[in-house]
Amino acid sequence: MPEEIVSLQAVEKIYQTGDTSITALASTDLSLSSNQLTLIMGPSGSGKTTLLSIVGCVIYPTQGKVFYKGSEVTGLSEDKLAEIRLREIGFVFQQFNLIEPLTALENVMQPLLLQGISKQDAKDRALKALEEVGLSDRINNLPKKLSGGQKQRVAIARALVTNPSMMLCDEPTASLDAKSAGIIMEELKSLASQGKAVIIVTHDLRLRKYADRIIYVEEGKVSNSIQHEEDYK
Repeated sequence: MPEEIVSLQAVEKIYQTGDTSITALASTDLSLSSNQLTLIMGPSGSGKTTLLSIVGCVIYPTQGKVFYKGSEVTGLSEDKLAEIRLREIGFVFQQFNLIEPLTALENVMQPLLLQGISKQDAKDRALKALEEVGLSDRINNLPKKLSGGQKQRVAIARALVTNPSMMLCDEPTASLDAKSAGIIMEELKSLASQGKAVIIVTHDLRLRKYADRIIYVEEGKVSNSIQHEEDYK
């Protein structure tokens, strides 16, 4: 059964520039659950990344409350939020953010080493994560020896290796061709079906067919929609 992972209650994010206030995210109530792949869509500058950053405990809201697995995190220190991000949330980015001098295996091991897990255990778990995304034959490759789709799969393995409850993806298919994008989305869809909350910020209309839920953001305002691809033809 789906479990509520993150809940936002009357959350706002306002940036102050001199005498000017910019509302990046208007008052928002939102719940995100496990076993669900959610797309966050909207035009550039609409507030999508702000929403993702609040959900991911990266930035604090100006107003409102954020709950993670039922516990309020709004007032936690930066160190406590960093601990939640490290142990509970996987991040996948458009530009992959792999460490260039490290192999695919070493990149995937990094979050575990940061948690203080032994090198051998980290290696074993990283090998399994890479196997799950079909890259067992690329473990010793440096990022420069990988295609865009392969780099993104390494990034997914790195996000997956800590067994997070939630995976947040910022434009994960924007720089990929249709075939590579399809492979990535099948991986993410599979993770959602295995019980994770998968939330994806995207402009990519190709991804709608994979969504259990689509959230639209425009001028900082969030609207909810639980739909499937046939409703958008």
